[in-house]
Amino acid sequence: METSIVKIENLSHRYSRAWAIKDINLDIKHKGVTGLLGSNGAGKSTTMNILCGVLNQTEGTVLIDNIDLRQNPIEAKKLIGFLPQNAPLYLDLTVDEYLTHCAHLRLIPRPQIKAAIEEAKERCGVAHFSKRILKNLSGGYKQRVGIAQAIIHKPKLVVLDEPTNGLDPNQITEVRMLIKEIGQERSVIFSSHILSEVQATCDTIKMIEQGNVVFSGTVYDFNNYIAPNSMLLHLSNPPSKETLKAIPGITEVAFLENERIRLHFDTAPDIAESMVEMSVQKGWKLREIQLERSSLEEIFAKLSNKNK
Repeated sequence: METSIVKIENLSHRYSRAWAIKDINLDIKHKGVTGLLGSNGAGKSTTMNILCGVLNQTEGTVLIDNIDLRQNPIEAKKLIGFLPQNAPLYLDLTVDEYLTHCAHLRLIPRPQIKAAIEEAKERCGVAHFSKRILKNLSGGYKQRVGIAQAIIHKPKLVVLDEPTNGLDPNQITEVRMLIKEIGQERSVIFSSHILSEVQATCDTIKMIEQGNVVFSGTVYDFNNYIAPNSMLLHLSNPPSKETLKAIPGITEVAFLENERIRLHFDTAPDIAESMVEMSVQKGWKLREIQLERSSLEEIFAKLSNKNK
């Protein structure tokens, strides 16, 4: 049986009397990038802090590669690499000096430190900045150095909190590609409030809301959580608006530019197929038909209100 890289069972934590999270259950068995979503106050940060050993939970169990994080924290943390939202950089050090310091913190044996640093720098594309002082690097390269310290000890789990926050579009693309490459070798948990970043970077999504897991599945499942209720048609010989609105299942019709029409429909499952058949029968000259997916923001909003 495949061992879970991360297994969280009945995880609960409270500050004073209020529960921040309650009965969180997560199981990550595979390599790849898992997106962790949650609105402000949902319990995402609490879960991440417990997962990385920063905070001891009130109840429940966290296993990292079958090692109990609370009972055996040192051995479990050896398997975790963590990049918090604000990278813990010492800006007056060079890249090599900083990564050497991190290697010692990660208990890498002294004879292996140089090779570990070189591999992490090469992996993150900062080898040519070895002697550069960190404060003189751009935001994107500082973030790359932050990721390098998180993988220098070759952990099985890498946790990245808002790793693209504050970067420009080109830097975001570069860091996104780096994260996906790391996900080919180990399990990555990628936390972000930017839905498009999660969609572009992650393989699976876990969403926490009001201290509970409200979604767990693939990015495809997330994108299609809300069934489509509109479609775009390109008709070269369209009928009148009244004719289209009279079709069973059609609730709203809007004529757009360039012979395109948007149809809103109810839950009728075969409405697209019916439109194709009717176009052929009535000579509407259908050129294109496309179901419109709900926006990520709409899906996020619906999931956010799931437990309310």
